[in-house]
Amino acid sequence: MKRKMLFIALCAFTAAPSVRGKVDLVTLPSRERVQITIYNSADLTLVREARPLTLKEGNNSLQFSWENTLIDPTSLEMLPKAHADAIHIAELTYPPRVRNLGLWNITSEVAEKVPVEITYLTSGLTWRAFYMGTLTSDEKHMRLQGYVRVTNNSGEDYENAQTRLIVGKVHLLDEIAALARRQYPYGSPVPVPRSVSGPVVMEKMAEVTWSRRAGVELAAAGEMADKKEIIKEGLSEYFLYTIEGTETIPTGWSKRLPSFDTDEIPVINLYKYDENRFGTVVVRYLSFKNDEEHELGETPIPGGNLKVYRNLDPQQHLSYIGQSSFKYIPVDEDVELNLGAVSDVVVEPKLMDAKTENYRFDRRNNISGWDDVQTWTMEVRNTRDIPVKIEIYRTFGTSYWKITNKGVFGEFSKEDLFSVKYTILLPPFSKQAFEYTVRFYQGTRQEDWKP
Repeated sequence: MKRKMLFIALCAFTAAPSVRGKVDLVTLPSRERVQITIYNSADLTLVREARPLTLKEGNNSLQFSWENTLIDPTSLEMLPKAHADAIHIAELTYPPRVRNLGLWNITSEVAEKVPVEITYLTSGLTWRAFYMGTLTSDEKHMRLQGYVRVTNNSGEDYENAQTRLIVGKVHLLDEIAALARRQYPYGSPVPVPRSVSGPVVMEKMAEVTWSRRAGVELAAAGEMADKKEIIKEGLSEYFLYTIEGTETIPTGWSKRLPSFDTDEIPVINLYKYDENRFGTVVVRYLSFKNDEEHELGETPIPGGNLKVYRNLDPQQHLSYIGQSSFKYIPVDEDVELNLGAVSDVVVEPKLMDAKTENYRFDRRNNISGWDDVQTWTMEVRNTRDIPVKIEIYRTFGTSYWKITNKGVFGEFSKEDLFSVKYTILLPPFSKQAFEYTVRFYQGTRQEDWKP
């Protein structure tokens, strides 16, 4: 195992300070377990290591180095997991003029191998979520597979680590990476003006310490899980994902880990034509809901990128449909994903006639009002082998208008003061056309307009 961070020394203390400084180094005991909890929004990771530590009866010294890593040395904690009443961890000191080194003073009433847990905060470990969706051939259901990519730039290798991910935002007053690079770890984690008095300085330091430690207190509850399954727990405004099994993540490497795999999610495919938003192209949307009815709903879904494919045949040949990025999806929330422009569903509007009429004149015989009348045909074509549902939006530059529809135009609704929507269901390999005439009331003719 590549090891850049730790080494320890155990020895019996003597009263003489000169002897106390001469410590025989011994090999670091191997980790029995390690758990990393990554708070991605704050570049913060809580590490919990389980190690067997051989103690002598009396005073012991344990030397700890974090060179070439991004550990926050002020976050170091040690806890004996056996004989807690017989082992006293007195203090962690930082020798002067020595960088990246701390000394734990331990008093033990037992002389044996004792399991301990070492926890600390580090930086440089990040994760991002991404997803693969596979639609059935009729595109009514989708298999949704979730993954996370963990990247380790912390300077430390983590072998057979249980990986946990925090969804949610952590508010910190300091940055762990900045603390780790400091020459001396003690002192205030943030700059304090010289004019600030003592009590105020202590209050500021307490605020920073609480903020930094809040993540530790949140994630450190409970023992490391041994069961190989995905465990998801709610923690106030955060959400905790525990990835199944363990993984080795060397520093400088990225690794893809599975998050979940859910089959047969009911989905709705919808096409939209809206010149104000998309220009003259048709855009495809895919929608579902994060609830039990859609085979989801147990946990929020972290934001990420979804690539969607279609299952073409029993041999599992796939066709690429599109991709979309989305934000965090809470439980019971609808999601509508934009998969991009398509060419197999087409909408062609054509202006067939335009005229003006119903003129109004002022006292000087100048035109003060009139009607603009436009007649449009809308041709819609579906070249796909399955039925499609399409929404066509038409937006007007004024709120003074009236519209008349002709032909088969599906469902019609007024969206707001300025726009209307047509919703049409098209069979496979079919086309449909309808017509509308819109009258715009201009100038003083708006006085004659009635909603």
